[in-house]
Amino acid sequence: QVQLVESGGGLVQAGGSLRLSCAASGSAVMFNVMGWYRQAPGKQRELVATSSLSHTTNYADSVKGRFTISRDNAKNAVHLQMSSLKPEDTAVYYCYALPYSGSVSWGQGTQVTVSS
Repeated sequence: QVQLVESGGGLVQAGGSLRLSCAASGSAVMFNVMGWYRQAPGKQRELVATSSLSHTTNYADSVKGRFTISRDNAKNAVHLQMSSLKPEDTAVYYCYALPYSGSVSWGQGTQVTVSS
């Protein structure tokens, strides 16, 4: 059974930076896509960024130019470097991993709070 373990959330002032990390364990499967979603209070979960196995990336318009996703295929891990953070980036951030076959896996979520 795949487990995604996230780390790196916390409290930061507007304009600051945080780095989120997610590592997959419990399976040797390589994931086609790994990435991050987020959910703010009272809002739907939304895509933040994804990275394919070949490192093709995709970003939500709201984070382009500020966030960078990177992937370590050897460690089955994905990272999200967040810079120029804004209060509207405050949310629970979820790591997810999509294999070539089978169902998606989700992390437990990590809180990111940006104060103004």
